Amino acid sequence: MNILFVGDIFGSAGRKIVHEHIGHLRNTHHVELTVINAENAAGGFGLTPALAEEIFDWGADVLTTGNHVWDKKELIEYLNSAAPESDIRARRVLRPANLQAGLPGYGVFEGITQSGIAYAVVNLMGRVFMSGTNDPFNAANALLKEIRAKVIVVDFHAEATSEKVAMGWHLDGRATAVLGTHTHVPTADERVLPGGTAYQTDVGMSGPYDSIIGVEREMVLQRFLTGMPGKFEPAKGNPKMCAALIGCDPATGRAFSVQRIMLGE
Repeated sequence: MNILFVGDIFGSAGRKIVHEHIGHLRNTHHVELTVINAENAAGGFGLTPALAEEIFDWGADVLTTGNHVWDKKELIEYLNSAAPESDIRARRVLRPANLQAGLPGYGVFEGITQSGIAYAVVNLMGRVFMSGTNDPFNAANALLKEIRAKVIVVDFHAEATSEKVAMGWHLDGRATAVLGTHTHVPTADERVLPGGTAYQTDVGMSGPYDSIIGVEREMVLQRFLTGMPGKFEPAKGNPKMCAALIGCDPATGRAFSVQRIMLGE
């Protein structure tokens, strides 16, 4: 079974490059499960229901998010429109599972591929240099006790490399893949851990690379040079799609391969 995980879509440039490449990637590699982090799809900050529906139309099965999940308020009603056991698209948009209790949406989705393979996608967020989250490690322990599927993909949206690496080892042998998002820079450490978990510290941004992590360069440079706040605008130059392709045994959930992907125009 092949799984495609697409790193953070950033703005219109990210949407364009992913739309351009995702179809042939899915077909060429016979992908059965497609997971996309879409938390920056709307102008670099947040996700709207309309854009979520558009990305599903490209072939996504589940969308994950992170610290920008609440940036577009209209997403809250969208997340609240799905019951816990429903299979509608709104239920397939996840927010980090280890946020405060009682918030809109869900952090886990369990589904079945078209060929009948059960899977789960888990969305977690780190605590180091991040705010508003509970312990992701014990949250993962609790969630895995409830998940019935063998194939489990974890999006760990976190800032610190050490925390991401720690999560990989923490879930080795218990998840099919632990894939980092949030820092927008792809790391070259993809590997299958000894227990059969595919791991990459950060899959990277799907967006404009002639930028500073997606934002127009001058705007960010001025903040560093002067310390003054300013409005950030998403860049558009040199868009690239970053993703990870995971091969696994659906009977056991153990990964046997992980490939780092970067595609441009």
